[in-house]
Formats: sequence, structure tokens, C-alpha cells
Amino acid sequence: MGLDFIEGQGEDFERALESTGFGKFHFALLTICGLIYLNTAVGITIISFVLPSATCDFEMSSSDKGWLTAAPMLGMVIGSYFWGCLADTKGRKTVLIGALLMDGCCGLLSSISQVYWLFMLFRFLNGFAITGAMGICFPYLGEFQPGKYRETILCWMELFWTLGVIVLPGMAWIIIPMEFKYEAENFKFSSWNLFVATCSTPSLLIGFWLFFFPESPKFLLECGEADAALEVLKDMYAANTGDSAAAFPVISLREKVRTMSVVSQQSTRSIRSLRIRKPKELKLLMQEIWEQTKALCKPPHLRYTVITCLIQFGLTTSYYTLMIWFPELFYRFEEFEKIHPNERATVCEVSSVVVPVNASSPQEGFCGDPLNDSVFLHTLIIGLACIPTSFWLPLCVHRLGAKFFLVFSLIVAGAVTFGLYFVNSTTSNLVLSCIFEALTSLGISTVYCVMVDLFPTNLRVMAAALSLTFGRGGALVGNLLFGFLIDLNCVVPIVLFATMLLGSGLLCLMLPSTGQGALD
Repeated sequence: MGLDFIEGQGEDFERALESTGFGKFHFALLTICGLIYLNTAVGITIISFVLPSATCDFEMSSSDKGWLTAAPMLGMVIGSYFWGCLADTKGRKTVLIGALLMDGCCGLLSSISQVYWLFMLFRFLNGFAITGAMGICFPYLGEFQPGKYRETILCWMELFWTLGVIVLPGMAWIIIPMEFKYEAENFKFSSWNLFVATCSTPSLLIGFWLFFFPESPKFLLECGEADAALEVLKDMYAANTGDSAAAFPVISLREKVRTMSVVSQQSTRSIRSLRIRKPKELKLLMQEIWEQTKALCKPPHLRYTVITCLIQFGLTTSYYTLMIWFPELFYRFEEFEKIHPNERATVCEVSSVVVPVNASSPQEGFCGDPLNDSVFLHTLIIGLACIPTSFWLPLCVHRLGAKFFLVFSLIVAGAVTFGLYFVNSTTSNLVLSCIFEALTSLGISTVYCVMVDLFPTNLRVMAAALSLTFGRGGALVGNLLFGFLIDLNCVVPIVLFATMLLGSGLLCLMLPSTGQGALD
């Protein structure tokens, strides 16, 4: 799949990587990449808690809520491939830092937005930025790992996602119910605004911390910067062993023949050194991106490109749409049970009772009520339910294989989604929601792990970004569909999402076994 090494020129990269040992550096890298992934879990689903709390401030109808939840997804659709192209040409670390800082700044600005359209714009930009961080952190982490540890380390990322799912409702429970409100002329800052601002701050902190980490040595070698890659390996060796970097046993690395690179054919410069501000160099950069995009759409990569895009579409559409709307569904059950104590009703019946089908504007009784503590508790329990699968994946992935986890999690999640139609109480809704979250989040993390192995270094992030674009596009459509249909006929989206998950699970059978060999 990858390019050949020039014979007789230095050490093979995989053997050099193994010579750095495994220790402090790898744990620090796992920590920061895990925090990036945790931060994306918070950033992507934050809207689910803002929806009920901000309804009155922005006078949102159900369709308005659908558009607001869709805005970050639209940003992700547009941003995924943009960041992927940059990461495969300008570097993983640089683009990660840019995406995180943009996400943090836009999040803070959204927290002080006073009108619906401005808040929606900044949430769009949040989605645009956070998808870059999400798509790059797995390849960035994976390219530092020796082959025997790579799949296990990547699978530990699922635990950080779970922590994000737990932290978010915990923070919401503490901040949103606070009796806090600052008002001035044409300006209002409530507890939910503080919640948005608090959730945005970690992006800035992680972005600045990332300045102290190196660029991926695998990417540097791909760009023809063997000396720079060797320096990174020396620093890794020093951090892991406590020895001096000068004691690193490898003196030089074999450089790759960059036959696929437009830049290497026209100059001896690294693609990272091209400046976007210079028209000639920008043209060269765009040619490189186009060539790499074409490579993804031709054999031998075409098969896996199509399969991963379809899997991401089915999985991401179902996961993000339902997880963003679960707090809203809990809220509607709470409202129904207040009005009709000791009565049971399905999700569809609850929706039609609480929000009249003909409602085109927010109702006085449906607007402005604070969220019940049980809504926060339910969402927190959903996060806690993911802890067993978060440990099961990394501890057993070498024995069972990533492919097993993909097929199992998606097919069972599809069956659970069908079961949502038969839910008739808050408790049954909670049980199925827990199983759904645990299995689908497991599936999402495992897809990212598998994709690190499926594609070579010069296409790795771009391939992940392309599949993310399909996934986010599906999530965008799903959010709009759910927003409109939840008050009209919720049978259709439930059946649709269940079918998508089952289909994605069957497609996973076509993927190869991964995680054993060296990266291309």
C-alpha cells in the first residue's frame, strides 16, 4: 500500500520507533490526545443541554431546535475535508493547534451571543473547528506508537470519550440550574451562557499545551525530512528512558521514495514548507491535495474508502442525532409524567401530547421551565454505562480483534434502536439509551482505530476526513429529519436509524483484520 524504502540508507522507521522504548512520552501523548477526544465529546453534544435552557431566550420552536443542532454538523461537513487536507500537507500538530484554538475562541463568542442567528453561526464555526481536532488526533497518536502497542493505545481513547460524556452532564447539572443572571441594556448572560463558556475553555488550554509536543515523525519522514524525524525519535527516547538523546542507537533513517508527491517531482523542498500566501506555492499545494484525493478514489484504496464512508454515514447519523436529542426526550417524558401521573406512553405519544402537532411557535407552558434534576441524572447514567465497554475494548482488542467489536456493537445497537419505539416510561428509555450510547460510542472509536491501519501516511488523515464528511453529512440530515418528525411521526426516523446501524455492521465484515503490522 505504501512506498518502498531506498536500500542501504539508514534504519527502518518501525525498528527505530521501537528503539525509543515505551514510557513517559507515550503516556503524555495519550493524555493530551485523549483530552482532545474528550473535548470533542463535550463540544459536539453541548447543544443537547443548551436546547431546553435557551428555548425562551431565542424563542425556539422544535424546527428551530432542529436547525440549531444541525448547524455544528454542517460546520463538520464543510470542515472535515478542509482540516484533513491541511493535516496531510502542513502537518498534524500545526493543524490540531489551529483547530483547537479556533474552537475555543468561537465557543467563547457563542456564549455571549444575544440573538439566535449569531449563536447558530458561532456553533457552526465550532463544528467546523472541532471536527478537525477529532479527525486528526487518532492518526497523530497512532503514528508515534510501535506496532505491538498501537491498536491497544488507540482503543484506550474510547475511555476519554466516555469521560467526556460523563463530564458534560455533570457540568451542566452544576452550572445550568444556578440562580445566575447578568443583565444590561441589550445584553443578557445567564447560567446556560456560563455553561457554554466553561465548556469552551479547555480547547484553548489543550491547544496551548500541544505546542510542547513534536510533529509526527512518520509524517516528517513522509515529507522527506528524515533528520527532523530522527530528532523527534531521539527526544522520545530521552523522555522514555531517561538517557541522553545522543545515546539513541539509531544514527540515520531510511528516506521514503516520494513518487506520489507533486512537490517531490518539481522540487526538493518539503511539502510542509510551502506557503499559502505565495500563489505559485499555493498552486503546488492544491495540486498535491488533488493528487492525494484522486489516490483515495482509485485502487487499491478505493474499496476501503467507499466502505469506511458508508460505515461512518450509517453510524454517525444514528449516533449524533439520537444522542443530541436524548435529553430533549427525557425532558418530554418528565413533562408528560407531570401532566399524566401513573400513565404510560411511547416516545411518539409523549411528543404529540407535550408539543401539539400544529404548534408553529413556542408555547408559554413549554418555554422557560428549568430542567428537572432527573434529566441531568439520566444523561450522567448514560455516560457511566459506557465505562464497562470502554475497558472491554482496549483490554480485549488483541484477543478478539477490532473487527469483532465493530460488527458486534453496530448490529446490537441497531436492534436497540428498534426497541426505542416500544419505550413507554422514563426508566425503559434510560435503559435502552445506556445500551445505545455504550455500543455506538464503542463503534465510533473502533472505526477511527481501524482507519489508522487501512491507509498510508500521506493519505491517512485525508481518508479519515473524507469518511467523517459523509458521517457528518448524515448527522446533519438526521438532525433536521428528527427535528421535524419527532413532533409528527417518530416511527420513520427510529426505523431509519436502526436500519443504518444494521447495514453498517454488515459492511464491517468486509474490512480486513488490523493492528498487527507496521504502518505504511
